[in-house]
Amino acid sequence: MGRLRILIVDDEEDLAFTMAERLILRGFRCEAMTNGIDALKALSEEHFDVLVLDVKMPGIDGLQMMTEIRQTHPDLPVILITGHGSAADAERGMRAGAFDYIMKPIDIERVIQMIHASTGAKKDEKP
Repeated sequence: MGRLRILIVDDEEDLAFTMAERLILRGFRCEAMTNGIDALKALSEEHFDVLVLDVKMPGIDGLQMMTEIRQTHPDLPVILITGHGSAADAERGMRAGAFDYIMKPIDIERVIQMIHASTGAKKDEKP
C-alpha cells in the first residue's frame, strides 16, 4: 500500500497542524485545514484516503460536512474528533457514516490505529 494521504480539519489551528506534523513524522502524507469550506474545496480537487474531522467548528461544522461528503465521497473513511460533552454529536456522525470517533485530548497512537483500521492497512505496512 502506498503512503496514505490524510486530511485533518479542526478549527483549533495548533491541534490540526501539530497532528499533521506528528503523522508526517510517522510516514503519512497530511494536510491540515482549519475550516470546513477549505476542506470541502480540497476534497473536490484532490484525493485523500482518510478525513480526520472535528465535530464542532464555526461555519460548516463536522456534521454538516458529513452530509456533503457522503454525497460526493461515499466511501471516504471519516474519523471524527470531539471534545468533552459532544459525544452525542459524534454518535450522530457515526449514524451519518463516520468510521469512528476519538475524544479530545488526542492520542496520536489511537488516531494512527483508526487510520489503519479504516483503510484496512496492517500495522507493519508503511503508511
